[in-house]
Amino acid sequence: MIVKEEFLSRLRKIFGLNLYEVKVWTALLSRGTSTAGELSNISDVPRSRTYDILESLEKRGFIVMKLGKPIKFVALKPEEVVERAKKNLVREAEERSNRLEKLKGDEVLGELSSLFHEGIKFVEPSDLSGSLRGRQNMYNHLDMMVRGAEKSVTIVTTGDGLNRKVEALMPSLEKAKKRGVVVRVAAQVNEKNAKIAKEINKVAEVRSVEGFKARFVIIDGEQIMFMLLNDDEVHPSYDVGIWLSTPFFASAMEKMFELSWKNFKPLSKVKIKGKK
Repeated sequence: MIVKEEFLSRLRKIFGLNLYEVKVWTALLSRGTSTAGELSNISDVPRSRTYDILESLEKRGFIVMKLGKPIKFVALKPEEVVERAKKNLVREAEERSNRLEKLKGDEVLGELSSLFHEGIKFVEPSDLSGSLRGRQNMYNHLDMMVRGAEKSVTIVTTGDGLNRKVEALMPSLEKAKKRGVVVRVAAQVNEKNAKIAKEINKVAEVRSVEGFKARFVIIDGEQIMFMLLNDDEVHPSYDVGIWLSTPFFASAMEKMFELSWKNFKPLSKVKIKGKK
């Protein structure tokens, strides 16, 4: 059986299978029912591995073992496999989430925190920096920064970036406001994000900027994260951000922001095209 490598690669990514698993699975799909030996020959997977692979596929709900001699395996409809895979994924995610939640009161987390706080004493401030690749990775780090904010959160972003901030940071921004943290957001407000801007304005002061594009976040005048690329011209997977924990640079950037903030237009005075 000849199956294109590109097709197998897509199946691996979609279903989280390894190469041998997708080869055996597609071989069984092409036969409907078959023995381990036949599937080994069809898929070009070593016979010594085929039984383990079939057992793995059965546990995942991709196939069914038919009782009898010789033992045969039956393929399920791909639509049924998709539904089972979705349920398994949700169940596994819930189990992992519960395990992580239980860590909050566990001695393991206490030991990990102790290791971190002891180790951080020996880290030079200049070493508290790093690059982050991929927009989701960047937003995860931004969320952590916002959750740790004590005094202020300053966000400068693009029009499209404003839309993304609601989904990624809104819960943490709401909690920051309740803690008394001052949150300010500067972005180009237009007809595409006007509703989002009003939503964010409930937890932050939003002002519209014109004439320039920038993407950075400053926390407490001590940490800063800035994005290196134009979000209009880069795929989210290749977006890059730089994080620095440096009061000297972060506070200087915040003071420069203060000078510009006065000239930004408050949301209440922004006129949206197409609206009277």
